[in-house]
Amino acid sequence: MVLCGIRIPDFHKRILFSDEAHFWLNGYVNKQNCRIWELWFQQDGATCHTARATIDLLKDTFGDRLISRFGPVNWPPRSCDLTPLDYFLWGYVKSLVYADKPQTLDHLEDNIRRVIADIRPQMLEKVIENWTSRLDYIRASRGSPMPEIIFKM
Repeated sequence: MVLCGIRIPDFHKRILFSDEAHFWLNGYVNKQNCRIWELWFQQDGATCHTARATIDLLKDTFGDRLISRFGPVNWPPRSCDLTPLDYFLWGYVKSLVYADKPQTLDHLEDNIRRVIADIRPQMLEKVIENWTSRLDYIRASRGSPMPEIIFKM
């Protein structure tokens, strides 16, 4: 997944939502983004997310557009422990992109371009090796969530 994702031309433009970037940089909210049309809500199956009162509130708010354990649409069978974008890419990129505290959107975009361009095939190979280790752990533990494991890059 990571290999495909970062080989897309202008990958950084596909993950940068400029309104959120502007909010982070200057604190202003684009109120046009506050309209909700057919919004879907998705959450994982964590116990605190699936308490009866929580699910009832979410069902009242989103109707059949709720993706959750105990919701109208079941949480998909995936795990952030097994998703390279979740367990590696987003945290890695964010830690480097914001290291020098960009003050303009151009600076932020330049940082994203630089960080993505600097990801080397050897690093991605290590991510995939870690993925197989994670898969082995999940199999051995019969699907239970992983403890906090940090794989060395």
